[in-house]
Amino acid sequence: MIAHFFAPVATVQRMRCGSLGPYLDRFADHLHQQGYSKQTGMEKIGLVAHLSRWLDRKKLKIEALDEQRVADFLAARRKRFCRRFSDEPTLVQWLGYLRQANLIPTPLATQESPRDRLEQEYAQFLSQERGLGQATIHHYLRVDRNFLSGRFGSERVCLNQLRVPDVTGFILQDSAALSLKAIHLRTTVLRSFLGFVHERGKLTANLAAAVPTVAHWRLSGVPSFLEPEQVEELLKGCDQDSEMDRRDYAILLLLARLGLRAGEVARLSLDDFNWGAGELRIRGKGAREHRLPLPWDVGQALARYIEKDRPACSARQVFIRIKAPHQSFSHSATISGIVRRALHRIELHPPHRGAHLLRHALATQMLRKGGSLAQIGQILGHQRAQTTEIYAKVDLTALRALAQPWPGGVQ
Repeated sequence: MIAHFFAPVATVQRMRCGSLGPYLDRFADHLHQQGYSKQTGMEKIGLVAHLSRWLDRKKLKIEALDEQRVADFLAARRKRFCRRFSDEPTLVQWLGYLRQANLIPTPLATQESPRDRLEQEYAQFLSQERGLGQATIHHYLRVDRNFLSGRFGSERVCLNQLRVPDVTGFILQDSAALSLKAIHLRTTVLRSFLGFVHERGKLTANLAAAVPTVAHWRLSGVPSFLEPEQVEELLKGCDQDSEMDRRDYAILLLLARLGLRAGEVARLSLDDFNWGAGELRIRGKGAREHRLPLPWDVGQALARYIEKDRPACSARQVFIRIKAPHQSFSHSATISGIVRRALHRIELHPPHRGAHLLRHALATQMLRKGGSLAQIGQILGHQRAQTTEIYAKVDLTALRALAQPWPGGVQ
C-alpha cells in the first residue's frame, strides 16, 4: 500500500490518479517487502507518479511504456528542472515490476551478434564438457572478451584473421603490472579458447600452440596466512553493535574455523544446515559437496544472525544485503571485501588480504598441531592430495629437521 510510505490521505489519493495510479499500491508493497526505507520509498513512488502524469499529458496508455518512453520522460524531466537526476535505476526497476506482473509486454529479444553466439557456445563448452563452475566460467569469458576486443574492437569478429603476434601480444600486454598468477590465467584461457574454436572449425590454424608458456611451477610459492593470535584479534575487532557487524562476524567465523572459500560462504543456503546433527553441507568447486561439523561458536553466531538480524526475504541464501533491496550477495568478492575491512580495523596489512587468508591460516594451524595433509585436505574440500601439499612448506620446524648441513661447514 502507498500508505506504507505516505501518511496524508489526500497525498495517497493523488498518487492513485493517472494511468499508473492503479498499480502503485502493489509497487509500494513490493518496495516495502524489499526493505526500502520510508524516505527512499517516497522518492521512488513519487517518481513513478510523476511519470504517470507525463503519460497522461502525452495521452499514452500503460501498454505504451517501454525503455524509449522512459528515456523521453527522463530527458523532459532534466530539461524542466535544469539538472541531472539519478532516476533511471528506479524506472528500470518499475518496468521490471510491470513486466513481471504481465502489465506491459516484454520486449522482443535483440538479435544476437556473432560474438554473443560465440561466447555462449564457449560458455556451454566450458560448463558441459570441461565441468567448470560458473565463477570460473565468468573469469574465462572476461579474458576471452578482452582478447577479442583488443584485436577487433567493436567490429565483427573474424577468427581467421588472427595471427601469432595477436596471441603473443595479448599475453605480453600489461604483463609488467600483472601477477604471475594473472599471466598464467591468461595463457590457460587463451590456449583453451583457441583450441575450442579450432576444434569447432571456426579457426583454420591451431593457434593454441602459439600461446607462450609461462614459468609457473606448482608449489613454488608459500601461502600467505595469519598467525592464530592475529586471527583471534581479527574476530575480536568485530564490535557486533549492528546487524551488519553481527553478519560479518558470522562470515569471518566460517572462514576462520572451517576454512571455507569465499564462494562457498556466498552460496551457503538455509537448507544446508542440519542443526540436530551439528553439521553443515558445503557446496564447493565443480558442484562437489561435503559435510563439516559445525563448531559451537560458529553455530551460535549463525543462529543469532538468522534469528534476529537476517532481513526477511524470499532468497534462501544465508547471507543477505542489509540495505535494500534485500537479496543475496551477487559475487563472492563481497566476502573478501568483508575480510579486508576487518583487517583494516585492526591495522593489519598482509600482502594478500582476501578470504583465502583465513583458509590458509586454518590449514597452517592444523599442520602445526599435528594434523596430516590428508586431514587438512578433507576439511578444505580438496579433490586431489597434491593441492594440499603446498602447506607442507609452512611447517618450518619439520623442514629444519630435513635440512642437510652445508658442505664444508659454515664459513
